[in-house]
Amino acid sequence: MTRQISRRSMLKAAGAAGAVIGTTTLATPASAADAPFTHPGLLHTRTDLDRMAAKVKAGAKPYAAGFTKLTANRHAQSGWRANPQATVYRGAGSPQNYAALYNDIHAAYQNALRYHVGGEDAHADTAVAILNAWSGKLTSIQGSADRFLAAGLYGYQFANAAELVRDRDDFDLGRAQELLSDVFLPLSDGFLSHHNNAVVTNYWPNWDLTALACVLATGIFCDDRAVVERAVEYFKHGDGMGSVRHAIPVVHDDGLAEWVEAGRDQGHALLGVGLMGTVCEMAWNQGIDLYGYDDSRFLKGAEYVAKWSLGGDVPYTANTRSKGAIGGWSGSETATEAAGVDPGMTRPIWAMIANHYTRRRGLSASYVTRAAIKAAPEGGGGDYGPNSGGFDQLGFGTLAFTRERAAEVSSAPSPGPAASDGAAGGVRPQASASPVAGGDLAATGSADTVGWAAAAGITALAGGLLLLRRRGRAG
Repeated sequence: MTRQISRRSMLKAAGAAGAVIGTTTLATPASAADAPFTHPGLLHTRTDLDRMAAKVKAGAKPYAAGFTKLTANRHAQSGWRANPQATVYRGAGSPQNYAALYNDIHAAYQNALRYHVGGEDAHADTAVAILNAWSGKLTSIQGSADRFLAAGLYGYQFANAAELVRDRDDFDLGRAQELLSDVFLPLSDGFLSHHNNAVVTNYWPNWDLTALACVLATGIFCDDRAVVERAVEYFKHGDGMGSVRHAIPVVHDDGLAEWVEAGRDQGHALLGVGLMGTVCEMAWNQGIDLYGYDDSRFLKGAEYVAKWSLGGDVPYTANTRSKGAIGGWSGSETATEAAGVDPGMTRPIWAMIANHYTRRRGLSASYVTRAAIKAAPEGGGGDYGPNSGGFDQLGFGTLAFTRERAAEVSSAPSPGPAASDGAAGGVRPQASASPVAGGDLAATGSADTVGWAAAAGITALAGGLLLLRRRGRAG
């Protein structure tokens, strides 16, 4: 079955050069009215892809270890064949087949990434074939409330895989844009507006964040400024628990901020941090600084979750949320303390966050950095178990997000479309956003992580010295 392309949903693709991040001055994002979208410009820019390829070719650590992790994954093989479905179901009570979708999307992403790094056309051909097969057949996502999770998670992931091959002649860009706009986006956009007809706090942050990631990725992939602006506005001011001040409601004097879903369990808190990081990274690559929004609030929340997940003690302010359906049943639930953790639990989420704050901005992120070192080299879908939780992040952060040490003066993102209220672009990050490392950055794990840890330690020290100099000038 081939889905017909409606004239209404045919979209133009606008190309732009990869982002270039300044090292000595703070750039200001261009206005939404006059800046084209950057492509590729979701999780990876052209600059990022070129860096990965050059570093792997040179055998540089830890990139080489990250690439080895990628090439060993069964999803990253050019022999992968797609299994597209007309309707995808997720949730109890339905004939669940959503594993076919997430396995194929991760195969497309991994093959596309392998093509950019290793240069073998066979992997690009495989990625294109997978994505074209799904855009030519998928018409609906159904199931229980879990259908919103499927739309959010696999929508942002499909967009990221497709972004890596959007300039290939054999890739059907228009059909991929239609699939995202007509199948994935309505569910995710609708969830952020109506929350499945439940009270707004019924769903924990990760539900909002899956939808938010899909809305933002779709807006960028389809060059739709209005959609991008809706996502940015929700991140900042949304009513649901996934907006930044609801997901991270309490900031403490020590620079850590409570992640509300820590009162639920570790796995979902890690999922939420990974998703918020994904949203911030995609926005950054379009010139929108959500990483630094509200005095780097996300950094403070990520540091909290990293410390807690590593086995550290963290405070938790009792949180009561209302539950129920609008016009129907109602109730409430109170979390009074951070849940227990397994320090061995991990998701491939930390390298992206640690590298942004320590390498791009020169800030200390001691707990996030320790978590990243412990997890390195990060894998991707298929490396963290066969169930859906192992496919919630695209992963491979050691390869994709390891960066050179930041200059002393932090930089904002390169020009891109700003959100309607300025998107906090060009705001100088505060060196006090996280406690100075103080010995937390000792290298651990394999030899391939030692250089990463050493550079991160230098960055943390530089951040501390910069803070002292600023305080000296202020005093």
